[in-house]
Amino acid sequence: MLKITELTKKFGANIAVDRTNITVKQPAMIGIIGRSGAGKSTLLRMLNCLTEATSGEIVFDDLTVTQLRGAARRNWQSQCAMIFQQFNLVPRMDVVSNVLHGTLNRRSTLSTMFNLYPQSDIEQAIDILDRLGIAEHAPKRAEALSGGQQQRVAIARALMQDPRIILADEPIASLDPMNAQVVMQSLRRIHEEDGRMVIANLHTLDTARRYCDRVIGMRAGRIVFDGTPEQLTTGVARDIYGADENFSEAATSTEIETLNQPARIPVAAV
Repeated sequence: MLKITELTKKFGANIAVDRTNITVKQPAMIGIIGRSGAGKSTLLRMLNCLTEATSGEIVFDDLTVTQLRGAARRNWQSQCAMIFQQFNLVPRMDVVSNVLHGTLNRRSTLSTMFNLYPQSDIEQAIDILDRLGIAEHAPKRAEALSGGQQQRVAIARALMQDPRIILADEPIASLDPMNAQVVMQSLRRIHEEDGRMVIANLHTLDTARRYCDRVIGMRAGRIVFDGTPEQLTTGVARDIYGADENFSEAATSTEIETLNQPARIPVAAV
């Protein structure tokens, strides 16, 4: 279970996340929506310990994440994998080596320096790439792949960590509609097949409605909506996005609106 209690992050006089409370009782796919500056990315970065909370608490099962330091914090970061908008791959390195970077937290510095990995890890990396439909690109440089393919490599690297939670910060913001669909379907399938918790910051309402079991809306650092996609009405969306032009932009985006909706298995009582 993930429990976030009164979580707050201040940058000087600015409050990025303001007394946030979230409880997730079982693995789910959760979408976080809101306009730019709402605090979505800061929230995910605190979950992954990339940003330290000003106050409040994050607890996962019996582990108090906000109290972790040193090796214990690094171990948590391997259990709480992060996927970024800009992929964060090593462009000139081959795809399979980028995926194997997901094992860095459990590898020695020497083996990492010389790019030495057990055969079992290499085989696992290729299996994960195959699962994501890009195994044939394993020997290519990451920079030779399309944006959607690179994002799937980033997802493969996250899976290589064997995480309990996957955090995705605007994973499709820079992708075309077809690649956006493939990436979101991949994340959804990982949740359903592996039983992993997936929390994704998303920039369109239709994406959140289509792929998520639960949607959290943030505005000015605070949660203003927490419910199912079916409860995300036009009125609620206006509360989340505020000004009409911001809501209109989010609601009328056609980035993946015209694509077929994939099957979604609801998760009850998340």
